[in-house]
Amino acid sequence: MSIFRFASLSLLLAMAACEAASEPVFASSELASRSTPTTSTSVPSVISITTSEAGTLRGTFLPATAGKSPLAIIIPGSGPTDQNGNGPFLKTDTYRLLANGLQSAGISSLRIDKRGMFSSASGGVDPNAVSLEVYGRDMRAWINEMAPQSASNCVWLIGHSEGGLVAIATAAESSAGICGLILLASPGRRLSDVMRQQLRSNPANSIVLDDALGAIERLEQGQIVDVTKMHPALKQLFDPSVQGFLISLFQFDPVAALQKHTLPVLVVQGREDLQVTLEDAAKLGNSRPNTIQVNFDGVTHTLKAIRPGDMAANQATYSNPKLPLAPGLVKSISEFIAKHAKP
Repeated sequence: MSIFRFASLSLLLAMAACEAASEPVFASSELASRSTPTTSTSVPSVISITTSEAGTLRGTFLPATAGKSPLAIIIPGSGPTDQNGNGPFLKTDTYRLLANGLQSAGISSLRIDKRGMFSSASGGVDPNAVSLEVYGRDMRAWINEMAPQSASNCVWLIGHSEGGLVAIATAAESSAGICGLILLASPGRRLSDVMRQQLRSNPANSIVLDDALGAIERLEQGQIVDVTKMHPALKQLFDPSVQGFLISLFQFDPVAALQKHTLPVLVVQGREDLQVTLEDAAKLGNSRPNTIQVNFDGVTHTLKAIRPGDMAANQATYSNPKLPLAPGLVKSISEFIAKHAKP
């Protein structure tokens, strides 16, 4: 999940975990250790898997029933955002609320912490040395672990914001073990284009706009940017530690990646989202057959409901975990899963 500051999705990316070079894909046999979920109760349990590349990854498994049920993996958004939807800059509880709602609808879930962060911080793994490909390998390890626990021997990937890009990239590489994708407030364009639009749309950015656009163009070309003489806000946005990840994101076309498989896809977008637009949702929704788009009035990037146009209320959704999820959100997801459930 992201935080709305200098240029909304822009700075949220700068606070994100970010990449380095690609590393060899590990096979499922490389899982050195694991902790298998128990479905004997509906009580949450901590699940862990260990890979040679990522160290120990952890998440919280919330079973819906004592037996097998549809199962979804909730992928967090950008930056230091934990499995509940919280972090140093966020207090939303969005993913915990989503997991609870899915449980009530008969759907089990695993919500995860990204490598090098929170409960998955172990073994000296650098949370900035990542890319979409790296996150995809972590997701493949989780899919291999959790798919046998589901009723359909496959899992649903629910990605929020940047997590939606991770879900798209994972399925584009291989759809094995994946039932389908549910993309919540996920960009439908290259992130470089999203950042350009956000920077240009905010008059306060005019003083740094030329430098920012120049940096984006160089990163698109795979070039490292010198930030030493930049405005402090741009130094944070284009911090050297995250430039590798930005290069990875700028090269990724979510529409082209979606077209690499025929899995069912649900695109969910709020009309009050300050970071991802209806244009993004439409690009994803119209990208291919077997894709459904649902737009929610009065819903923000944090998936909470507000009065349309109330900027103060919108920004407050980033810091008030007591706010419930938008009405109808869980219902839309659960009905989509039920419709496309495999026997």
